[in-house]
Amino acid sequence: MRIIDSKLAGVKLIEPTVFHDQRGFFFESYNEILYKGGGIQSDFIQDNHSLSVESGVLRGLHYQLYPKAQTKLVRVSSGAVYDVVVDIRRGSPTFGQWQGFILSAANKRQLLVPKGFAHGFCTLVPSCEVQYKVDALYSKEHDRGIAWNDPTLAIDWPAAEVIVSDKDASHPLLAEAEINMVYEG
Repeated sequence: MRIIDSKLAGVKLIEPTVFHDQRGFFFESYNEILYKGGGIQSDFIQDNHSLSVESGVLRGLHYQLYPKAQTKLVRVSSGAVYDVVVDIRRGSPTFGQWQGFILSAANKRQLLVPKGFAHGFCTLVPSCEVQYKVDALYSKEHDRGIAWNDPTLAIDWPAAEVIVSDKDASHPLLAEAEINMVYEG
C-alpha cells in the first residue's frame, strides 16, 4: 500500500497493493493496522454506498459541523468519478482551495477526506458505485453544504452539464456557508 500526501494538509490518496492473476484480483480495501501505521488514525463506524446511474451526476459539496464532523475514506467499486475536496477550516493557509482526484474501479485508489473539508464528486461514466467509511454517524442537524458551482472556488468539474439534487442545488456559496471548523496547524 502506498499513501500519498496531497497539497491540502491531511488529505491523502491511498493506492492499495493489488494481487492479479488469471482469475481476477484481490486487495485489502481496509486494514486498520496498515492504515494506522500510515498515519490514518480514524475509527470508522459506518459504511455508506451510493449508486449514480448516469454520467454527470454531481453529489456535493457536503460536510457536517462539529461536533458531528466526519472523516471519510472514499473508494469507487464500479465506474469512475472525479472526486473533489475543499478546505473549509477557518484560519487554514489553504482555506477555500480545492483538489480533485480520479477514483475508479480500475485504479482502486481511495481518498481520505479529513474533518474540516467539504467533499463531492461527479460521475465520469454511467453506473458508478461509491463506497465510503465515516468515523461519525450522519446527523441531519449538522448536515451542511457549499454550492458545487461557487465561482470563488472555480472547481473545474469534468461535465459540461451536471445532474444535481434539489438539496445540492440550494447550498450557499462558501462565503455564506455556516462553518465551525478551525485550522489547528
